[in-house]
Parts: sequence; structure tokens; C-alpha cells
Amino acid sequence: MSEQQKLKLVAPAEIRPNPENPRLVFRQEEMESLMLSIDRHGIQVPLTVYRDGDHYTLLDGERRWRCATKLNLRTVPVIVQTRPSELENLVLMYNIHSLREQWDYYTIASKLQRVIELYAVEYGERPNEVRLSELTGLTRGAIRRCQLLIDLPSRFKDLLLHELEKPKSSQRLSEDFFIEMERSLKTVTRRLPEYEERLDDIRDALVEKFQKGSIPAVTDFRQLAKIATAVHSLGLKERVARKALDKVFDITKPTGIREAYESTVAFEYIEKRASRLVTGLTEFLEAVEDEERAEDLDAELISLLRELQAHIDAVLRG
Repeated sequence: MSEQQKLKLVAPAEIRPNPENPRLVFRQEEMESLMLSIDRHGIQVPLTVYRDGDHYTLLDGERRWRCATKLNLRTVPVIVQTRPSELENLVLMYNIHSLREQWDYYTIASKLQRVIELYAVEYGERPNEVRLSELTGLTRGAIRRCQLLIDLPSRFKDLLLHELEKPKSSQRLSEDFFIEMERSLKTVTRRLPEYEERLDDIRDALVEKFQKGSIPAVTDFRQLAKIATAVHSLGLKERVARKALDKVFDITKPTGIREAYESTVAFEYIEKRASRLVTGLTEFLEAVEDEERAEDLDAELISLLRELQAHIDAVLRG
């Protein structure tokens, strides 16, 4: 049997980490837990490697290898694979790891751009979302979220990486924060392009306001996008939208997103939702009337409809 696809025992010193491994963060508490397990029970799942000159390079199992090194294990079990191309190397690691655990999005994003570049060199075109999903095993939604992190300025990537090294419960400026912020800012600049040239300052203001609590939740950014969208969907005057957004984007003002949303379009969105609900209710009542099934209506529903009628009468009386 050839060395490829063969289970072997190899000294940890003969193994090197994979320079293309997307994993960037090895959280201390997770490593300590794994090290304790290996110390008690040994390595239950062999590492996956390929022969690379006078040593082996990891395809899967860097955390186990790091623990084995710290524990001074004489050998570790490995499965030796055929040496892959750089693109195959990256794609293989994506698929191996994504089946076992949920990576941080920044971990995924860190090498996704390289996958795109290598694919373009090998096939003469950039992979679209569907092809990239097939290659990596990632959903198209995950790929879009990764792209938002890829496009972040370097200083925010550094800030995010520092946060990711903390335990999940201690992370404040999380991946979700940056994903929600970037998604909302894309909507804002698409509707109001003049904000594009100020994006760096705007990001700084939003980060600081979030850290100080003026923006209490990452989901508030969805309301920011709604303010910009309302310029076209609800007929909100651009000057009104800009005035509200400028207050949010001004680092010297305490205005948060919720206050800006409530003062501009909150009622209009509620009104629009009410209109959809009324349309649906009207269609329902017409169906009941046409089929002469009113006597079959649930008693609780009838009571609610009567309450609704009383509210409508009160509103119309003004």
C-alpha cells in the first residue's frame, strides 16, 4: 500500500501547520478543554496531512496537533493524503471543517478571497455565488456575510480579530455587529450616495456610539436602513432623512438609531404594515361572506373582530 490514504503514527515535530488554514483564532478555554480530553483519552480522530518534502503539512487537526505538542506526545495518528493544489487545499479544508463545527465568519472570510483568486487563475473567470457555495460547502447567505467582512477597512478587521480572541460571552464588537452595520451602510449609500465618501468617519461614529450604549443592539442597524429606504418606498423627503442620519453619524451628538427612526418613519412603517393586514383581513371576511360560513367562526375570533370594530369606530370618529 502506498503512503497515501494510510494511517500512520508520526511525531508532532514532523508536522507543520498549514499556511492556508483559514482558522485564525484558537481560544484558550477551548484549547484547555481539548488538551484535558487528549491527556485523558488520547487523540480519537486522526489528523489529516500530506507529505511535503521532509515533513508533513496539516490538512485537518491543527488544534489536536497543538495540544499534542504541548503535552509532549511522542506520536500522533495521521492519515496521509495526496498533496493537493493550493485551490484544492483551501477547498478541502473548508469542507472538512464546515461539516464538524461552525467557524467564525471572519475565519471563513479570511481565506475566501484567496479561493476566489485561485479559481479565477485556474478557470479564467471569477466564481459566482452558486459556484463558490458548491466549492466550499457554505450557504450563499454565509458567503454574502463573509463578503461584508472582507470589504471592511483593515483597522476594523484588526479590531474584530482582537474581539474574536475573547470568549464568546465577552465579545462586544462581534461579527454580527460589523455584518449588520455594513449591511445597513450599503443600503444607506445606495439610496443616498453622498454618504459614500464619509463612510470611514461614519463607521467610527457608529462603533463609538455602540460601545457607549447610544446604539444598544446590533439589530438597530436595520432601522437605519429603513430610514434610507423610506426615501423611495414611503416618500420620505431626502432632507428629512439626511437630517436624521446626520445626527446618528455625528460622533458629538448622543442621538441613537432608535431615536432617529422614531422621529422620522416609525409610524409610516406601522401604517404600511397595518394596510397589508387590513387587506388580508378584508380578503378573509369576503371569503367568509361568500361561502356563508360566518356561523362557523371561532367564538374567540368573533370577539376579537368586535373589539377591532370598536377600535375602528373610535378612530374614525376621531
